Parts: sequence; C-alpha cells; structure tokens
Amino acid sequence: MSHDLTDLFGPAIHTYTRAQAIEDGALREVPADLAREAGFRYPLALTSAAWADAVAWDHGGLQDETGRLWDVLTMARHTLAKTPPWEDRALFDVLRVPNTARAHSPRPTTLRVHFGPGDNADPVLTILMPNED
Repeated sequence: MSHDLTDLFGPAIHTYTRAQAIEDGALREVPADLAREAGFRYPLALTSAAWADAVAWDHGGLQDETGRLWDVLTMARHTLAKTPPWEDRALFDVLRVPNTARAHSPRPTTLRVHFGPGDNADPVLTILMPNED
C-alpha cells in the first residue's frame, strides 16, 4: 500500500520556497558564472545574515563585495572537498574585515554550507550563519 506525505501528515499549513526567499531578499543568489568559476556545479545562495557578515562592503578602499564573496566561495569549496559524502553540512571559517567604518584588521567568522534539495528536489547549496536553519 502506497501513501504520500499528505496522507500521513495532512496538507501543508504553509510553505516558503527558495525562489520566494531569493525574491524577498532572505537569500542572496550567487551569480551562476561566479559560482561555476569557483568550482560549484549547483545553484548557490547565501542567507542575508551570512551575506551581511562576510560579503557586504560599503566602505570603499581595497575591498569589494566580489572579492569578499570569492573568499567565502573558496573556503566553502575547500571545506566541501574534504567533507564526507554522507554529510549534508559543514562549518568553515573565513577571514574578513568586519563591515564597519573603523575596522581594518581581518577577523575570522564561522559560516555553514548546506547541500540539499531545492524547490523541485534539485540539488542546491546554501551558505548560512551557524545558528541559522
């Protein structure tokens, strides 16, 4: 006898798709060409909190968001390369200068990369803060 999830649990009360999260800014999609160049084969996004902590930059000077994003992607890729295939998430550290006017020295921040299904069960990657789901 076959049952689907609705038979077992009833209808969904509320759904929030990855596409909706990207549309409303809860997720920031990494440009596909940049993700491919960094070695990722699947769509990749960062939560707005991870983006604000590790990528956002509005103080000019020697840093820009593309360079900071590249650093995050590089560290995530190296972490995934050494993560066992049965693990769907891994923590990694990246050095970044905090996005404040007075900050000049790089400091480590911890992020988490998660590999899982997207809206249509297609593989996607998400980079989050360690305390985010």
